[in-house]
Amino acid sequence: MAYPDFTLENKLSGVIAGVDEVGRGPLAGPVMSAAVVFTDRNIIIEGINDSKKLTAKNRQVLYEKITSVAKFGIGIASVEEINSYNILQATKLSMQRALTNLGLELDYVLVDGNQPPKVKWQVRSIVNGDSLSISIAAASIIAKVTRDKLMQELHDQHPEYNWHKNKGYRTKEHIDAINLHGITEHHRKNFAPISHFIERIP
Repeated sequence: MAYPDFTLENKLSGVIAGVDEVGRGPLAGPVMSAAVVFTDRNIIIEGINDSKKLTAKNRQVLYEKITSVAKFGIGIASVEEINSYNILQATKLSMQRALTNLGLELDYVLVDGNQPPKVKWQVRSIVNGDSLSISIAAASIIAKVTRDKLMQELHDQHPEYNWHKNKGYRTKEHIDAINLHGITEHHRKNFAPISHFIERIP
């Protein structure tokens, strides 16, 4: 398996942040981003990769290692903001907040994907960046672990939706629970099939 490295970061100079998001697709819960800066790129943490390629256990172990040596910031865009704007704008908002919460003056920002947020720093959009850049991959891990923890907390409030397992994504059990129990304040009302469910309510 190929792992991301610091090749992209080392082509640039100064303070470089990697940014990634998690939670664009779910029917419930916020979208969340993380920004990560490795101030010392001589410190190599083995096993960092795109969070989707890692087990939950490995993500947690790497989360602890990353947060012990790197600077990081978390940004959240709420369900209300997703409902008010759209998921793309909410995602960009969460990225902006993650970068702000880093509390660092940056020289470059490496963003996974091709739709970066508008920020005051120079931005490089990297398609499949979480498989290429350690900074972006680390951000994907931080964002995923943090959002999964939040979805566990929301599951404790609404266990009938099994959010501790599906993380708010569109699974059969989640759809069945919506049809049986209705929707909560944590559901995204502008996402199908939630919007269709609302239309059916007398």
